[in-house]
Amino acid sequence: MGKLFDFELVFTSIPELLQKLPITLELALLAMVLGLLLGLLMAVIKQKKIRVLTQIVNFLISLIRGTPVIVQLYIAFFGIPMFFKYLNQQFGTDFAVAEIPGFVYAVVALGLNQSAFCAEIIRSALQSVDEGQIEAAHALGMSFFQTLRRVILPEAFEVALPTLGNSLISMIKSTSLAFTCAVVEITAQGKIIGGRSYRYFEVYVSLAIIYWVITIVIEQGIRLIEKKIRIPEQVELVVVRTDSGGGDKSAGVLRQAKAVAARKEGT
Repeated sequence: MGKLFDFELVFTSIPELLQKLPITLELALLAMVLGLLLGLLMAVIKQKKIRVLTQIVNFLISLIRGTPVIVQLYIAFFGIPMFFKYLNQQFGTDFAVAEIPGFVYAVVALGLNQSAFCAEIIRSALQSVDEGQIEAAHALGMSFFQTLRRVILPEAFEVALPTLGNSLISMIKSTSLAFTCAVVEITAQGKIIGGRSYRYFEVYVSLAIIYWVITIVIEQGIRLIEKKIRIPEQVELVVVRTDSGGGDKSAGVLRQAKAVAARKEGT
């Protein structure tokens, strides 16, 4: 009778599993970037309350958040080729559907899934910025993009960072379902290794260790970034000088982070 649990196999499987780690990380990062870009666009549309587009965005967010990731992966893997084949038949185009790798379908599906969650995260972060600070920036002569870069985004990014970090961790774990699109990442590699020895349990323990370590690294990285970008809790006085007609004009702007104020109000 063989061993009930092979501890040695747990650790000897890790190097072979790590060979597919770059694919997992690449898939997660590309999907996260796509999700952030689409999420930012959705958040701006909802923030500006653009007619028709807001209703479409609300529908998409509800649909994406209300369906499982694995179903969305299957729809992308089978639906996108069907769409291109339809275009080829109707318009005489020549899209090489068979040459599109499953990796692309996985990125699209995971990116769309992430966009629905990023949209709400970004919208909440944008709403946390004090309107008084934006008005003060405009009063000082800043353009919209200067206000966005110097006032809105720094504070919104600080508010959204912890939640976006959690979303990245969830994305890393969601890549384990990419095997549905014929992508061999570390989880699919684990199934292959387990199939050779029928020691699936030991291999899955190895996978759990790898995912756990990745999560710890991301958490520590997010905390380090939070410390670097944290806005001081004390009120900051910013003096702006401009030259006009040979004279100097000084203006004082009191700038306080909305996130800090919210924390203080909660205590």
